[in-house]
Amino acid sequence: MKVEEHIAFTAKHKEWKVAKKLTEMENERIAHFLASISNTVNSQIARYLSEGMNVDGIRKLAEDLRKDTMKETVIALKSPGTSRKLGQLVYETDKKLKKLLVEVARAYLVMEALKPLAPINYPEGTLEGVNTEFPFEDEHINFTAKHGRWIVVKRLIIDEKTPMLDVARLLASINETVTLKFPVYADIDIKGIREEFSAFKKVKKSDIPKVLEVYESFEPALYADEPFEEHAKVYALRVALEKIGLTFDIPAKSLEKYLEKKG
Repeated sequence: MKVEEHIAFTAKHKEWKVAKKLTEMENERIAHFLASISNTVNSQIARYLSEGMNVDGIRKLAEDLRKDTMKETVIALKSPGTSRKLGQLVYETDKKLKKLLVEVARAYLVMEALKPLAPINYPEGTLEGVNTEFPFEDEHINFTAKHGRWIVVKRLIIDEKTPMLDVARLLASINETVTLKFPVYADIDIKGIREEFSAFKKVKKSDIPKVLEVYESFEPALYADEPFEEHAKVYALRVALEKIGLTFDIPAKSLEKYLEKKG
């Protein structure tokens, strides 16, 4: 049976129930739907990270580190003292495994610290409610897409044996897929955005304000049409932080490695 072109996201776990499907496959509609999926998975990921780290403690640390300006906040996020404090908030004693979870905790810390200071989420909001059938009766997370040559299936059936960090891994993996695919449908010039920051190679502490000055003077209209200018600004922040050695995207690969080695 031929599968119709579509993008679908469903989640059914405890009180979280959402089931949405897009079949009107114009590029702009796809882009908006993907942005909503990213917002949705990122809004839920903390509850699943709490199995491996003190999420409330990380939020409190984010509040403590947040300064009046983004420059001061990012410098605080990069400090060695912050790394030490993060290490104390991760529930792992094995040094190699702990390092993987600290990478995850750091991304969540950056997300929480910068939320009030810069656009991290897209303007579409999150997906709410159920307007399509759940593909499984079991508790699960499911993301599927078929459009032209783009085919993706990411799913996890959740039972009492499922590590909650594995759910977080899947949500992070969905976000990574959306982050890569979204600019194609929104027609955002990612290469051009990267060029804005191409002068920065190895960024020292003294260079952080310069990187963020480029971000603050960034003109999204040069790299995206009006419906997606705010989204282009999110990508510019992503590139700026990448140059500094930070990210607000939870790294799925770190969670995957942790779960594999933890056995």
